[in-house]
Amino acid sequence: MRPAERPYDSLGRQVECVVNPVSWEDAVRSLLEDPAKRQVVLDCYYDQPASVAALRYCNSLEWRAVRSLLPPTARTAVDIGAGQGISSVALAREGISVTAVEPDPSAIVGRAAIERAARELDLPIRTLDGTAERIPAADSEFDLAFARQVLHHARDLPGACREIFRVLRPGATFISIRDHVVSRHADRPLFFERHPLHVLYGGENAFREDEYLGAMSAAGFHVVRVLRSFDSAANFAPYSRESLREAIVDHARRVPLLAPMLRTLLRSTVAYDIVLALLSRMDSRPGRLLSVVCRKPEISA
Repeated sequence: MRPAERPYDSLGRQVECVVNPVSWEDAVRSLLEDPAKRQVVLDCYYDQPASVAALRYCNSLEWRAVRSLLPPTARTAVDIGAGQGISSVALAREGISVTAVEPDPSAIVGRAAIERAARELDLPIRTLDGTAERIPAADSEFDLAFARQVLHHARDLPGACREIFRVLRPGATFISIRDHVVSRHADRPLFFERHPLHVLYGGENAFREDEYLGAMSAAGFHVVRVLRSFDSAANFAPYSRESLREAIVDHARRVPLLAPMLRTLLRSTVAYDIVLALLSRMDSRPGRLLSVVCRKPEISA
């Protein structure tokens, strides 16, 4: 996460923003103080203290899906845009030495929150002031780069990918999780309108899928795996497969007789997987989620 500022497109141009935005911390505070937003707070892991939210995240369906993507040989990781530290804690609990890079010093959504969680959970997490475009680390320092809901905030998306590439060792992995996607830049205002925090702090953004993948490839990464909306719980959590199935059936009720037929069809695991794959590729919602696994090539002999 980064402090509140106007979002940028892939060419570094500022895009639509709210008038007189508050800070990212104040936006999150407004959610914490609103009883009607309690479920949003829990779903986004903003509950306090951060150590409690982080432990919930470690036991979540999302982390279970993400954990399966981690390279088994990773010993060091940089958690970029670490926010309040939920992924830093999750990585550290896997036995990985974590450096959390976060520009916000906040005790609610920034470095101070990570440091408190690390103390309370007795985890050796180092925090540094930086962004995806400016990582205060040496060349080839890490086995893994992890970025949860970060790249869509980049002021310079290609530059951020180049910087992440720089700090990774040859053969290392970069995992980008839950970035917002639009089919066209013209769709962004609708996404901004629907986002629960953008109306307050004005710092959300979204790129096209080809812009994310193009920036990664141009930086030198080999794209190993692309996970779209319903391909993995890494994206569709907090839904489970079961609750997502019910949501799909419920959505189908607007078409007579379709819901009971669909419910019967989706009882088959194979059929359900096919339906999810089709929905992922048909999904055109502004702000839908994308996760990508990349690898930095080994040095050629």
